[in-house]
Amino acid sequence: MQRSNAPLGLLAGWGRFPLVVAEKARSLGTPVFCVGIKHEADPQLAQQVDDFAWAGVAKLGRIIRLFKQAGCKKIVMCGKIHKHKVLFAPWRILSLVPDLRCIRFWYNRSLRDRKDDTLLLAMIAEFKRDGMEFGSALDFYPDLLAPEGVLTRRQPTAREMADISFGWEMAKEMGRLDIGQSVCVKEKAVLAIEAIEGTDACIKRAGDLCPAGGFTVVKVAKPQQDMRFDVPTIGLYTIDQVIQAGATTLAIEAGKTIVLDREAVIDMADRYGVSIVAWREAQALRLAG
Repeated sequence: MQRSNAPLGLLAGWGRFPLVVAEKARSLGTPVFCVGIKHEADPQLAQQVDDFAWAGVAKLGRIIRLFKQAGCKKIVMCGKIHKHKVLFAPWRILSLVPDLRCIRFWYNRSLRDRKDDTLLLAMIAEFKRDGMEFGSALDFYPDLLAPEGVLTRRQPTAREMADISFGWEMAKEMGRLDIGQSVCVKEKAVLAIEAIEGTDACIKRAGDLCPAGGFTVVKVAKPQQDMRFDVPTIGLYTIDQVIQAGATTLAIEAGKTIVLDREAVIDMADRYGVSIVAWREAQALRLAG
């Protein structure tokens, strides 16, 4: 947790998580300087922090310079970046207009692939060159992590429990390969796996493929999960996608998954009869065996 007078640097992407962290830091009396990624971050962040600036996703030099000028020594990264918009946008060089530092970063020969972990760890190294370290936003809000147990009124059925165990192994393997964190399963058949499109689109695709509904969504941390970034997160939007797609169970990893607006999430799930289960790895493996 930030202890000096230097402001906490908040690098904000899409979703509610950056707002929650900004609110919590303010309640603790920690000054926050936020750089919001254009077309991703919520404009409301400007009212939740001490100082705010926008930057394009390909303006790595500008982002680092802004944090450095603000006197930030520690940075936290929150929110999603829709990577497919960056990697595969038509005429991406013209639309993104990357700065020189970003171009050097992107075409560095040491960048062996474009997996999430590869890109994010390389970016963290760029910040370190300028004297800034990345920390986990969970240092400010550890109680955002899911507690162990069935969080909703409805317990999963025996069939759903079997699908959770089966899907857990699949999701962990996808995470080990740094492909995605979520798998949708019905009757021990994989309906959809998450890749670059993200969890919400994965759930929607499973619903399209299984119009009868009644399937299970499993979302877990990677075996090599770095809690500074890309921590699996669910919130009201996730539950809405689960309901709309016809899923009946959502399984997450206890102690390694962020649950935003937990009370509201559980209330919505209860109203629609969705079971939310938070397991730890040992329990999932025991039931799978």
